[in-house]
Amino acid sequence: MGTLRHVMLLAGCATLLSFAASNGRAQSPEIDDLKGRIFDAHMAQKTFGGLKYCTDLDGKSFYFQLRNRVLNLEEYFRSLEAMAKAEVYNPEKRRPWTLEDAKMRWEDVKRQAQEDKRKCELVQSLPKLEKELQELQAAAATAEKKE
Repeated sequence: MGTLRHVMLLAGCATLLSFAASNGRAQSPEIDDLKGRIFDAHMAQKTFGGLKYCTDLDGKSFYFQLRNRVLNLEEYFRSLEAMAKAEVYNPEKRRPWTLEDAKMRWEDVKRQAQEDKRKCELVQSLPKLEKELQELQAAAATAEKKE
């Protein structure tokens, strides 16, 4: 699975590089930035398994890849606290869960929730970004003809 992702990433990079170099003239920073965001959106489309749950990924939930489902942050934290109180074994730390472990894990999943939300928003903005790129490139071509 990891090898497939690497191949897709390399293919995407090659596509982006050939796309950027295809016209032979210098690109504006704005066009380059837009192409980078479009590339990121395409990569998220190909690699982020939680896209079908984007309506639920609002920053208060995160995509749990192992179970292919969305988990609510607050409920997840309560579960972590319960595991710490019950001293359930934490295989990552090779000892029972502690409240500090639970808080650290919760901080990680809060960051993941924000990242999942960002990926969803980026993919959803793809049609707008592509249209904006076409408009900028057309304007640049028109300006170049006038020179």
